[in-house]
Amino acid sequence: MSESTKVSSAPTDVLVIGAGVTGIYQLYRAREVGFTVKLIEAGSSVGGTWYWNRYPEARFDSESYTYGYLFSQELWEEWEWSERFAGQPEIERYFNHVVDRFDLRRHMVFGAKVTSAVFDEASGTWTVTTDDGTERRARHVVAATGILSVPFVPDIPGRADFRGDQHHTGRWPKEPVDFTGKRVAQIGTGSSGVQIVPAIADEVARLTVYQKVADWATPLNNGPITPEEQAALKADFESIRETLNTSASGFLHQITMRSGLDDSPEQRQEFYEQRWNGPGFTKLSEHYYDMTTNQTVNEEWCAFIAGKIRDIVKDPDTARKLIPKDHGYGGRRPPFVTGYFEAFNKPAVELVDVNETPITRITETGIETPDGSREFDIIIWATGYDFGTGALNRLGVRGRQGLALKDHWAEGPSTYLGVAVAGFPNFFFPGGPHGALGNNPRYAGDQVDFVTDVLVHTRDHGHDIVEVTAGAEQEWTDLVNDSAAQSSFLTSSYFYGANIPGKPIRQLLNPTGRWKLQELIKEAATGGYQTFAFSKPADPEA
Repeated sequence: MSESTKVSSAPTDVLVIGAGVTGIYQLYRAREVGFTVKLIEAGSSVGGTWYWNRYPEARFDSESYTYGYLFSQELWEEWEWSERFAGQPEIERYFNHVVDRFDLRRHMVFGAKVTSAVFDEASGTWTVTTDDGTERRARHVVAATGILSVPFVPDIPGRADFRGDQHHTGRWPKEPVDFTGKRVAQIGTGSSGVQIVPAIADEVARLTVYQKVADWATPLNNGPITPEEQAALKADFESIRETLNTSASGFLHQITMRSGLDDSPEQRQEFYEQRWNGPGFTKLSEHYYDMTTNQTVNEEWCAFIAGKIRDIVKDPDTARKLIPKDHGYGGRRPPFVTGYFEAFNKPAVELVDVNETPITRITETGIETPDGSREFDIIIWATGYDFGTGALNRLGVRGRQGLALKDHWAEGPSTYLGVAVAGFPNFFFPGGPHGALGNNPRYAGDQVDFVTDVLVHTRDHGHDIVEVTAGAEQEWTDLVNDSAAQSSFLTSSYFYGANIPGKPIRQLLNPTGRWKLQELIKEAATGGYQTFAFSKPADPEA
């Protein structure tokens, strides 16, 4: 009987759900400390976000080497990223290399989508069922399902009637989509949307981009990593690892520790030009420390970007639509672009602001607006994700007394350090809601290390069940919710769930930042994990 159809008898110590950057690391850590392990993944291979998001020009906007793993110097030295911001094919190769390099694939099962995860109080174990009917028992479940793993498609009337091809950027087919000579509609201009527009602009017969919200997009400024840079990265592994493990952002960037108002207007313009020409997130993380909080500086920086857009985009009306009007820089997650604004100078590319010209319905042949109907061969949905809680709420998780996690979170998530919730023993979700803010693999890695240490403590002290206390959960959740003023993000962003109709508008990030998370992790460890309750099952033979 194959693994995919076998029903396990003896429970696995640790069952990981999801083979993305967090799940792979959790599998590695749990195995290295001696647990029996299994990882199940809905896709056919590893990579998580970087398995599903394979649309043209999908790539990092975190520096490649800051996104990868830091647990092995040998891995760091043997893998050479070709670009500062690697593309999806290279990223997927990296994760496959890691899995094979550390012999993790034999612990993995693919094509296994979880439909339910139910805790049995008598035995203190979880039964996890996948869509083929297979049940697997586990002492501990770690749901590393990610925050950007459930694509959202708006419920526009007639969507099912369209007779052409439809693709969401988060569920892109493995076989390349042929855009040659096609009439293409793209709905959405977030981080994935701004990447795909210039990638296909020269192939299509026509590309109509439907924009709901303009974002403050700035250049990614990608480039190859030179041999000299490769050598420096390898030589500086220890210091780089120390910086990435301790920095607030999880990047190698250094914030400019002066107020924008300490510089003259002329000096600020020079500084803005430097930031514009800098790589990726340095526009945010190496800016003046008060750029997001000082209205004068923020407005001036936005005016600088607006001027750049007007200089690049030839049509004044298109430039007007591309300049945000409802938020300053940092109010939403800033996207980073290569040739995005320039694409709108091509005769085949058109921008439609759906606030001015709303989509009324999808027809069999295209899209209808108050201006009339347009025919398309392909519709691209670049409409984002059910961020933070979307994947966890779809796992069918039930804890003590059959409590559904989805019901427990009906008014928004409550967590302890973004990894656990009371009433759901032996269940963890590093990389989920209420984690931190910055380079995802870095703070999710902090959480994986914490979860692993908690599991080791549980085992080494003779316990089978570990559950965060309701008081610890409430204290952390209150801190996260009460610290909203520390974040620049608006409640209208997807970081609050505002993009999903009917979803409660709640904090999904950790505005207190990574350092606070690390501080409380250390405090929990030195205190003997008093924020958890430990026990034995009522009937271990059940």
